[in-house]
Amino acid sequence: MTIWRGLAPALLFLPSLALGASKEIVELQRDVALLQEQVRTLQRSQDEKLSAIQVLVQQALDAANKANTAVALLQNNLQQNAKDQQGKVVATVVDLGAKMDQVTTDVGALRESVADISSQVGKLQQQMIDVKNAVSTMQPAAPAPGATGTSGTNPPGTASAAPPVSADTLYQNAMRDRSGGKDDLALQEFTDYLRYYGNTSFAPNAQFYIAEIYLRRDNLDDALRGFDMVLEKYPDNSKTPDALYMKGRTLVKMGKRTQGKQEYCELVKRFPAHDLAGRAKTEVRALGLTCGPPPAPTHTKKKSA
Repeated sequence: MTIWRGLAPALLFLPSLALGASKEIVELQRDVALLQEQVRTLQRSQDEKLSAIQVLVQQALDAANKANTAVALLQNNLQQNAKDQQGKVVATVVDLGAKMDQVTTDVGALRESVADISSQVGKLQQQMIDVKNAVSTMQPAAPAPGATGTSGTNPPGTASAAPPVSADTLYQNAMRDRSGGKDDLALQEFTDYLRYYGNTSFAPNAQFYIAEIYLRRDNLDDALRGFDMVLEKYPDNSKTPDALYMKGRTLVKMGKRTQGKQEYCELVKRFPAHDLAGRAKTEVRALGLTCGPPPAPTHTKKKSA
């Protein structure tokens, strides 16, 4: 009885305690449910983002694979194009080489033909020279009527026989043959020019070119005499500087360095503004000499042997 009396008040409070506990449990359950919903929402959001990332990664992988495929295809195309171009270049080079060989063969054949023609022309020129010499030999045998038969009646540089062609034609023929390397024919024509037209304005030129041909043939004595003729017989003409310079070269070539230097220095002294004056100075320096005081003119000296 005593126990029940003690429990009686407690039992009176139990409904109120149970009611308060049930409210807290409900609120707790509601909070748990709300938390679960938030977790599910967060999980769903993460799943969606992860799915999007996976899609982007897959797209990136697909793009990389496509890029690799494109690069490989491009590389293959480049290699194939390079092979094709190389094949074309090789074929072109081979074809060009064959054409060059053919051209070389044709040029060789042409050179042989030209050599044959040159030989024939040379023979023809020699025949012409022989005929001209024969005619020149025959002409003096028939002197013109009224001729005195003395050389003093003819002006210097002229001949008693009539000239075969005009002065201009003969000089132009000689110059053309000289330029064409036909020294024999040019020498004969310049000689004929001096024989028939020794007092004309081109006579110094003809004498100079005769000496030049001798120098080109290393006939130094005749070359020296020829240049002396230009300086002595035609002292004031357009070929005087050239004759001085070439006489200096001839003397140096003969081993007469001092005399050659004197001719160079004479050229520098008399024609300081001429183009050959600078070349003459260069020649003097090359000899290890200097002009020094101007020497007396050497073109009036006795012709060298």
